[in-house]
Amino acid sequence: MRIRRLKNSIKFYLPRIEGYLEVLNSLLVEFEGMSLIEFDGYFEKKVEPAKYVRAEVHIDKMNERKIIKQANQIRKRLDQKSLAIEINGQLVLIEHK
Repeated sequence: MRIRRLKNSIKFYLPRIEGYLEVLNSLLVEFEGMSLIEFDGYFEKKVEPAKYVRAEVHIDKMNERKIIKQANQIRKRLDQKSLAIEINGQLVLIEHK
C-alpha cells in the first residue's frame, strides 16, 4: 500500500468566460487532479451573479511565488482586473496595477 500526504492546498477562483476551460486543462496537466465547484459570484457591487468555478488542487511541495506568478498569468489570459486564489486557507487577491 502507498499513502501520500499532500500538505498544500491551492484554490483558483475562475470566472466562467471564454478561455477558462483551457486554463482548467493546463492546471489538470500540471497538478494531475483537482476538484471543481461551480458557484454564483457577486463582485464589484453588481447585483447580477457571474458564474465562477473554484478549482482546488493539492501538492506536497509548493513555491508560493511561482503560484502567485502563475495566477497573474491566468488573470492576464482571461483578461480580468483581478483574480483570487487561496493558498492553505489564506485568500490572495492578484490585481492589475
